Amino acid sequence: MNLKILILPGDGIGVEVTSAAVEVLHAMAKKFGHTLELSEGLIGGIAIHKTGTPLPKETLDKALAANATIMGAVGLPEFDNSAPNLRPEKGLLDIRAALKVFANLRPVRTYPELIESSPLKNHVIEGTDMIIVRELTAGLYYGRPRGIENDRGFNTMSYTRAEIEQVAHVAFKLARNRRRKVTSVDKSNVLEVSQLWRKVVTELAGQYSDVKLEHMFVDNAAMQMVLRPTQFDVILTENTFGDILSDIGGILAGSIGMLPSASLGANTSGVTQGIYEPVHGSAPDIAGQNKANPFGAISSVAAMLEYTFGLLPEANAVNDAVGKVLASGRVTADLKPKGAPATTGQVGKAVSEAL
Repeated sequence: MNLKILILPGDGIGVEVTSAAVEVLHAMAKKFGHTLELSEGLIGGIAIHKTGTPLPKETLDKALAANATIMGAVGLPEFDNSAPNLRPEKGLLDIRAALKVFANLRPVRTYPELIESSPLKNHVIEGTDMIIVRELTAGLYYGRPRGIENDRGFNTMSYTRAEIEQVAHVAFKLARNRRRKVTSVDKSNVLEVSQLWRKVVTELAGQYSDVKLEHMFVDNAAMQMVLRPTQFDVILTENTFGDILSDIGGILAGSIGMLPSASLGANTSGVTQGIYEPVHGSAPDIAGQNKANPFGAISSVAAMLEYTFGLLPEANAVNDAVGKVLASGRVTADLKPKGAPATTGQVGKAVSEAL
């Protein structure tokens, strides 16, 4: 199969972890006999520096033409006080909207080899295996009106029935292939938009009688994720809540650097176009030092192989290789290696060799 993929390294450590992920991608293609048609583009802070905009038209055109996009990270401190349209994160929001990727899947799994890396007690996190399904193109981050007027700032959280239904279908279908449980997270005791969310999800659950649905307020969900994470299978939630809850997943996995994500759109012509990226940020404080954890980026490649291209054996092979390298202890400093920490590049090479 020919895999047409756009690579967007972005800012900070995004460059390093993406390089490791692409090395693994080449190793996978060689092992399984696939061809790669790779292109590269600018997004985020580096794009602002070079083109004056966080998402150049050339990058967007490449993304629309590709089957999938692999991203590193966006964000640089120098833009913290910039206007909203000149912040690196605007490029990320715009490419998600342009590709119409409405469902963000964030798997959270505790590897036995990393159980000591989490600050939580071993018996609490052991066996954790969940997927957070986050609605990605509506809600507070996209709602209108928004802005700052004089001494007042305001944003709008808004959802339509159609927007809730399309992401809920994704969660229920995922649950059918897992442990058949969906936890829908909202704040319906105080937010009208959450009341609609709960109503629509409850009605839709009737189409999935084989899946158990439960509802949970977002504040309780955050607490339950660190008290008893093994109770969760598929968590379904809106944009802002999902953004926050998925970062808690980093504690469960031992490091936020372990977490991949898949942002999926509608299936057209047999291909589910998607954006694949690690959950972590650009970490400019360690950028260029070759010590960032690339496992989240590498696991995002595995997610791409499964969800966009339907190559499950290849995806499993990448995930198995990650497990072998974790077991070997050849990991970066954030994962508390027994010996000297491995570099970002060394981890990428080790996973490629394990393939």
